[in-house]
Amino acid sequence: MNKLIMNFLVTEGYVDAAEKFRLESGTEPDIDLATITDRMAVKMAVQSGNVQDAIEKINDLNPEILDTNPELYFHLQQQKLIELIRMGKIEEALEFAQDELAPRGEENPAFLEEIEKTVALLAFDDVKNSPYGGLLDMSQRMKTASEVNAAILTSQSHEKDPKLPSLLKMLIWAQNQLDEKAVYPRINDLSTAKLEEPAV
Repeated sequence: MNKLIMNFLVTEGYVDAAEKFRLESGTEPDIDLATITDRMAVKMAVQSGNVQDAIEKINDLNPEILDTNPELYFHLQQQKLIELIRMGKIEEALEFAQDELAPRGEENPAFLEEIEKTVALLAFDDVKNSPYGGLLDMSQRMKTASEVNAAILTSQSHEKDPKLPSLLKMLIWAQNQLDEKAVYPRINDLSTAKLEEPAV
């Protein structure tokens, strides 16, 4: 159980909690805790809209991450374009789209569709309420930050998703399957994990 908790803390980037948990439980993480701080700095840069800083930090961590993952690099560049549009730097956004993103769209049709949606934001006076205004939502930054986080974890030979949520989902699924076939002590409150006897 301690290893599952440590895995969750490390994967999600809770470095202070992981360090305290390591001291209290004696459970050693399977990754250097210092790398968590670096990974979270990259994630925070993306979430705050500072994409160029995030790219530089990724390259400082491991330059091969972006070299070997063209889709991630494209999504970072797309996010950079979104940030330029958000700041109202229209000319700079058009130039960036033409110089940096258009060549990638020629290489990959899926990228081209995403470029078109992003550049379409420029056609609207009220960008946030346009058909593609969702690209300006915080959820778009979070999506890109999660993709970056997963790529860094993979480059460090660590799972990109914590195991604990998956195990809880499997527990719920197994209980739902059993409900149809048997009467058994069940965990109704996942926070306490207390087994409750079935009503007779």
